[in-house]
Amino acid sequence: MFQHPLLRRQLLRRLGAGAGWLGLQGLWLPGAFAEQLTATVRQTAGPFYPERLPLDHDNDLLIVDDSLTPADGTPVHLRGRVLDVQGRPQQGALVEIWQVDSRGVYLHRGSAGHDRRDTHFQGYGRFETGSSGEYYFRTLRPVPYPGRTPHIHVAVTLPGQSPFTTQCYIHGEPQNLRDGLFSRIAPGLRHTVIADFVPLADSPLEQAARFDIVLGITAEG
Repeated sequence: MFQHPLLRRQLLRRLGAGAGWLGLQGLWLPGAFAEQLTATVRQTAGPFYPERLPLDHDNDLLIVDDSLTPADGTPVHLRGRVLDVQGRPQQGALVEIWQVDSRGVYLHRGSAGHDRRDTHFQGYGRFETGSSGEYYFRTLRPVPYPGRTPHIHVAVTLPGQSPFTTQCYIHGEPQNLRDGLFSRIAPGLRHTVIADFVPLADSPLEQAARFDIVLGITAEG
C-alpha cells in the first residue's frame, strides 16, 4: 500500500529514535563496561563532502523531498550509537553521512560522472542523537568506484568540538584489502570501521547494518 511521503518520514523518525527496532538497539547500564572500548579509527573526510548541502538533508537518503521515485540500489537501514571509550552514550551528537549513489557518483559537483548522478538519491544526510546516543539512516548499500572499495563517509560533531570523521566499510568485501585507505589501518583496529550488511529477515531485498562509533574521549573530555 502506498504511504504518503510525509507520513513515511514521520514514521522513519520515530523508528530511528525508538529502542529495539530491528533488534539492533544495544543497552547501556552504568558499570557495564569494565574495560575501555577501542576508539573508532579516524579517517579522512575526502574531497567529496557536499560543497553545498541539499535542501533535503534528513536521515532518509532514498527519497528526495516528496518524490515518489526512490533511489536505485539496495536499501540499507544503517544505525548505531555514538559512545565514548567508557561506553557512555553521547547525546546531542550531530551524525552526518555522505556516499556515492548506485552509479558511483557523489553529490559533490566535482565527482567524476556528475552529469549521470541519480538525482533520486539524496547523497547526504544528518541525524542528532538523543539520550541513548543512537542514530539512524535509511540509505544505500555502498558500491565501489575507481580506486575505492565500497564505503560510507561518517562525521560526528559533539557540541563545542571539531568534527570526527571516519569511514564505514562492508565486512567481507574483497576489495577492502586493495583499498589504499583501508589497508593502511593496523589489522587490529580494522574492526572499528567495519560493519556487517545483512538482509532483513522479513524483507530480503533490504539490508541492515550496525556501526557504533566510539570517540576517543573520556567523560571529562
